[in-house]
Amino acid sequence: MAGRKATVKRDTLETKITVTVDLDGTGKSEFDTGVPFLEHMLDQVARHGMVDLTIKAEGDLHIDAHHTVEDVGIVIGQAFAKALGDKKGIRRYGHAYVPLDEALSRVVIDFSGRPGMEYQADYPRGRIGDFDVDLIHEFFQGFINHALATLHIDCLRGKNAHHIAETIFKAFGRAVRMAIEDDPRMAGITPSTKGSL
Repeated sequence: MAGRKATVKRDTLETKITVTVDLDGTGKSEFDTGVPFLEHMLDQVARHGMVDLTIKAEGDLHIDAHHTVEDVGIVIGQAFAKALGDKKGIRRYGHAYVPLDEALSRVVIDFSGRPGMEYQADYPRGRIGDFDVDLIHEFFQGFINHALATLHIDCLRGKNAHHIAETIFKAFGRAVRMAIEDDPRMAGITPSTKGSL
């Protein structure tokens, strides 16, 4: 299943974003978004998902990070959809539990062709440094809307906001890795009783 790569550009009045993804990569990442905490979280996705991810983003950060974070999620989702193509031979479903000290999160994903998300995470504070924790939801909403995936995110416990966020992104990376990997028993087969995703 080599060669699953894509580059997608999005240019709006609020953001200019280019994302390149290699789903069969080695976990390398290169970011220039102006949002350091987002970059830290996306590095976890690349490393734990074993995908190569390059992102260049210019956004209206003089207002806040909302448009940049949401639109990065959108463009990553578009790049995943393009790189996955017809999804033949993939596992389709993936899940992971990831702990970090007192925090524990579970992420389950289905590249179903249908966007849907359940997100359950309670943060003890509203910001991690300068980063608004509400933007985590916006990032994943953008991703699933354009990757056409069903995503369940549950932080099962946690007291430290940074730990909670990091377990979510690491678990997301691990779940994605499982879902997009080659299933030798499904070679050339679309993993759906409908025959298409």
